[in-house]
Amino acid sequence: MRQVLLLLVSLALCRPALAGPTGEPSPALRAALAVAMKAPADFDDRYAAEVWFVDMAGRLAPFMPDAEKRLHFLKVLHQEATRAGVEPELVLAVIQVESGFDRYAISASGAQGYMQIMPFWLEEIGDPAGNLFDLHTNLRMGCTILRYYIDASHGDWVKALARYNGSTGRADYPYLVLKLLNRRWSPN
Repeated sequence: MRQVLLLLVSLALCRPALAGPTGEPSPALRAALAVAMKAPADFDDRYAAEVWFVDMAGRLAPFMPDAEKRLHFLKVLHQEATRAGVEPELVLAVIQVESGFDRYAISASGAQGYMQIMPFWLEEIGDPAGNLFDLHTNLRMGCTILRYYIDASHGDWVKALARYNGSTGRADYPYLVLKLLNRRWSPN
């Protein structure tokens, strides 16, 4: 246990979807994604992040058995969710539903990666050579899109999640994400 905690501390101190509408992309979301892809992110409170790592690493282990990969994933996820102003636990629940933590998942509609981002977003932000299977790119774009839909829905997570998934008007997807959030990912 002591070795695991030392590894967590050292990793924390190191600095190394169907997402989006199916119609015409929003200019505001396009602009938010373009800015987000260039913005740096970091933890505000190292101790809180370390506690969070220990808790979430255990919860994520069944999906991602490799401890080093899991901790790197959690560090990037926490950074990107925090940067976007989205609860990291909500992002974990979205990823569980969207891709089952499969980095290389591709949906029937062509959405890619952990957060199932539609490839057209890379063109929209002027990065057609971008890689949606890249952890940083996928999480930064997914968290930014999710934040945009939360704001557009005036904080209504059910509506925001339906928009993220492209299932506006149906509650199955949002309720599945919220159920997983409450049962598996919520730290309380």
